[in-house]
Amino acid sequence: MADAFQHTNLPHLLLHARETLMVRFRPVLAEEGLSEQQWRVLRHLYDIDILDAAGLASSCQVLAPSLTRMLRSLEAAGLIERKPDPDDLRRQMISLSVNGRALVQKLSPKIEAIYQVLEQRIGKDRLDHLYKEIHAMLALLERAERD
Repeated sequence: MADAFQHTNLPHLLLHARETLMVRFRPVLAEEGLSEQQWRVLRHLYDIDILDAAGLASSCQVLAPSLTRMLRSLEAAGLIERKPDPDDLRRQMISLSVNGRALVQKLSPKIEAIYQVLEQRIGKDRLDHLYKEIHAMLALLERAERD
């Protein structure tokens, strides 16, 4: 029944957009043997320096059990370091190792080149507007969940 919904299926639309974008990034990540989730973790740690596992799982949209396995493999590969939180020894603080930081920096020109192509195809103003609107939507929805 075509008139059952008044709104476009936003989650589906966002998933379609994500997939359309990720096809451009996957080959770069695959060259280094990285999964999308591993890249999200590495890139986020590069941007923020250090975070506990719960915060990292939430920020990177990775389920805690998956993150636990991923952190073991990233640590074994020498890409991250884990240290006890000095204020709460039960918590682990995670950061990039020197090798992890070097890997992100190595990939950054290729990743940035993809963003440059996106910017050329859709326009800098549209891309900036898209960032702004997505951030605003998330902030409003997160605020509403807290209230």
